[in-house]
Amino acid sequence: MLDINFIRDNLDLVEKSTKEKGYNIDLKKLLKLDDERKKSLSAVEKLRAQRNEIAGKMKGGKPSPELIEQGKAIKTELSTLENKLGELSNSFYDLLRSVPNVILEDVPLGGEEDSVEIKRWGDNKKEGVDHLDYATERDWVDFERGAKVAGAKFYYLKDGLALLENALIQFGIKKVLEHDFHFTTVPDLVSSKILEGTGFNPRTSDQSDEYFVEGEDLALIATAEMPLTGYHMDEIIDEDKLPLLYAGLSACFRKEAGTYGKHTRGLFRVHQFNKLEMYAFCLPEDSPKIHEKLLHIEEEIWQELNIPYHIINIAAGDLGAPAAKKYDIEYWSPVDQTYREITSCSNCTDFQARNLNIRVRRKDGTIEVLHTLNGTAISLARTLVAVIENYATKGGKLTVPEVLKPYLGQDQL
Repeated sequence: MLDINFIRDNLDLVEKSTKEKGYNIDLKKLLKLDDERKKSLSAVEKLRAQRNEIAGKMKGGKPSPELIEQGKAIKTELSTLENKLGELSNSFYDLLRSVPNVILEDVPLGGEEDSVEIKRWGDNKKEGVDHLDYATERDWVDFERGAKVAGAKFYYLKDGLALLENALIQFGIKKVLEHDFHFTTVPDLVSSKILEGTGFNPRTSDQSDEYFVEGEDLALIATAEMPLTGYHMDEIIDEDKLPLLYAGLSACFRKEAGTYGKHTRGLFRVHQFNKLEMYAFCLPEDSPKIHEKLLHIEEEIWQELNIPYHIINIAAGDLGAPAAKKYDIEYWSPVDQTYREITSCSNCTDFQARNLNIRVRRKDGTIEVLHTLNGTAISLARTLVAVIENYATKGGKLTVPEVLKPYLGQDQL
């Protein structure tokens, strides 16, 4: 959520950024609602003061009929005004929460096709092995039985592929620990307050990507970013304790709404997968530096796995509501002869922290909203795809990447 005073003082900037992200929001209506809300609040506070004054006069003796009638009239008027204030406040905050974060200056403008490649690494192979055919032939993955027990796009991993996933998890944990992250496991469910606070607001209702628990204020998480953001909700953190770095291992659940027509074969796009997510709470002036740090760690992981990739600076129209800037790493798919998304890392500036009231106490005693960032360490399902495509041979065994051998105890699977 943006600061309403920031919106008021930077209306043209916020309006331009909102449109560049693909949102259609009436910001002038938002400011009008804010004015009406403030006016209504002032009237309510004035009446409350009058009510309290009358209540004071009634103490210690029998009040006059005039004073009693005056008290009744104020009570009736106050009830009406408080109801009006409640309606105005609800309308105001609903609209304010729909305003996306402002993009940073170096974010490319346009849609998905306008994202800018900023780096390539590795030698792209000219052919590879289809991961689904390869894993199915070896009975390493079972989508048929997954569908039988849970529905389409759920699956079982078995034997070699399950062991490979475990090795990737251990490798990922080792990497984040090397960079001083606190390793955590997190709740797989969050409340609507956390869901909304992280800014996962779809542009339309049919794009909602979360599975909700009927009858309870809970949803399955789409990423560990959600519970990690809420970890310090309603807290004030001393400046000298920042940055705080966390890595959360969790299952992720996604309906994948709005992804029709995108690459969906096998493990690439599924409804449940495991992921190791990096998360940072930091000072506002440090968030650009932390963003680059998260990207650097992601690069280290892919370089050590020796899988070619490129980095793209995501265009405004392809950014979600919370992100002010986002990098994606896309691995080279020798099967499809193209790059496919494998990790992302986003600077959400103060957007999520303001939603969830997470602040920093400066050394001089002043308090302000801090910044939050997130980045994928390893998204397991897609990483398995990338490893098979780049390390398996048709009809042959899968060569284990060098960095995973300590966790598997063998050179081939």
